[in-house]
Amino acid sequence: MTGFYRDGFCHTGPQDRGLHVVCAEMTEAFLEYTRLQGNDLSTPIPEYRFPGLRPGNRWCVCVTRWQEAARAGCAPPVVLESTHVSALEFVTLEELQRYAVK
Repeated sequence: MTGFYRDGFCHTGPQDRGLHVVCAEMTEAFLEYTRLQGNDLSTPIPEYRFPGLRPGNRWCVCVTRWQEAARAGCAPPVVLESTHVSALEFVTLEELQRYAVK
């Protein structure tokens, strides 16, 4: 179950300091990039109800990590309909649309 609150949505609130608001479809390149940045999203962590992700999974990711990955050329596709509007405080709609899931 994705989302900071594990409710299936990319909602955010005061406890979500990472702003997990971009709904992204995982790719091998992004999973490797974020692992190299110190955040291994592929390894399950059951105590946090985290299953570990594989390419093709959809997950709410931190908007700043997504933005870093875009600059590095490995941003995952974005599910616009499931991305929280607050992402627009950090990235433009045009940038998100460029990476939109078809």
